[in-house]
Amino acid sequence: MGDRLANLSLAIDLLRSSEIVSKVVTSSIYESEPVGETNQGNFLNLCLSGKSEHTAFELLGFVKSVEHYVGRQIRKRWHEREIDIDIIFLGDLVIQKPNLVIPHERMHERRFVLEPLAEILPNKIHPIFGVTVQNLLDKCSDKSQVKFFKSII
Repeated sequence: MGDRLANLSLAIDLLRSSEIVSKVVTSSIYESEPVGETNQGNFLNLCLSGKSEHTAFELLGFVKSVEHYVGRQIRKRWHEREIDIDIIFLGDLVIQKPNLVIPHERMHERRFVLEPLAEILPNKIHPIFGVTVQNLLDKCSDKSQVKFFKSII
C-alpha cells in the first residue's frame, strides 16, 4: 500500500545500513497477483540475501522493527500492507516455532517468492527438501502471474 517503491527502497536502505545484516544483495522487483484475498491490487516482491551473526529471533525482531518503521499497519491476513518481510532461509537452519518457521513453510508453493529468490540464489539447497531454489521454481505448481517490474540499482 502507499508508495510501494518508496516502501521497498526504505526497507532495503534500513537493512543495508544496519549492523544486523551485511553483504546485502537484492533481486529485481517483481509484480505479482495477490494470493488469498484476490480483490486487491497487485503486489511488488523482491528477495534479499545477506549475512548475519545474530540469532534467528534477533533477526526476526529486527525485520519486524523495519516493518514498523516503514509504516506497516496491522490488517487482516492476506490483505494489502505497506511492507511485509519474511525470513525464507537462514543458512541451513530448520526452525519450527509458533512465531517463526524457517525455511518459510510455503515458499516452495509461491512463485512470487521463487522467481526473485532464484534470481539471486538459484543454487541454494533447501535444507528440508534437498533441492535447489531453481529446481523448486521449475517444479512449482503455482501458475499465478509473476513478472519483472524493475531492477534495483
